[in-house]
Amino acid sequence: MSEATLVRLLVFRVGNLACAAEVDAVREILPRLPTTRIPGAPPVVAGLANVRGTLVTVVEGWRALGQPAPAAANGGTTILLEVGPAAAAAAPGRKLVGFTVDEVVDMLAVSEGALEQRRALAGVDPTLVRAVGRRGGDVFVVLDVTALLGPILTTQGREQ
Repeated sequence: MSEATLVRLLVFRVGNLACAAEVDAVREILPRLPTTRIPGAPPVVAGLANVRGTLVTVVEGWRALGQPAPAAANGGTTILLEVGPAAAAAAPGRKLVGFTVDEVVDMLAVSEGALEQRRALAGVDPTLVRAVGRRGGDVFVVLDVTALLGPILTTQGREQ
């Protein structure tokens, strides 16, 4: 991709970590959704939520990213993300997943060249990071949503 290619990102906070996901993977932003626990699911899975008649698996963002537990368990936001093959958005192989965050901070459009290649960041698994960006003087990690949530959903499905 050329440096002039713009990437649209949704920036959010999970604990002390500033993260971003490509807007193309974001379906919706909702207040934190109440969930029903799934017996046998790993602790990272908060449970199932009913979103207008569709059952959605909700993942605790702080657990998935290894951050400290939030002070207010019921506060925050749920971001609905489409996870799966990136070849076509809304393709049949993509799955809708809720991801809890402390707050949504901003939506940015940055040139692909402004994002640095993934690198080792303290407290962040480098396999989950696509790139590193800056918003003002603050650094944020662009998450590889499929790498982050795909294995969780696979594990959750086997343990049911």
